[in-house]
Amino acid sequence: MTGVHGMHELAIAESVIEAVRDKTGERTVLTVRLEVGRLSGVLVDSLQFCFMLAAADTPLAGAELQIHQPAGVARCASCGAEFEVTDLILLCECGSFDVEVLTGQQLLINSVEVG
Repeated sequence: MTGVHGMHELAIAESVIEAVRDKTGERTVLTVRLEVGRLSGVLVDSLQFCFMLAAADTPLAGAELQIHQPAGVARCASCGAEFEVTDLILLCECGSFDVEVLTGQQLLINSVEVG
């Protein structure tokens, strides 16, 4: 775990743990379900690893982190088409780069299961 991405995912993991603890207190957490859009720039494997490390010695230690990665949706300003985007190459089939990302950049805590 090196470089900017590792630090980014560690900060996200710590923020998720803090947000969950704000709601669950000292109750044991079994599962945390996240929605991490494919256009968010978050490396899921790194986030899983960082979550495991950051959760040690907390009520989230050993909790399963389930991550759903929805694709993005963009709209072309030139032709009006909406299309799925799975990476950061934002090009409409009509050839236009003038597109607006509608979804896919989100990072949400969907649910938490406590024991």
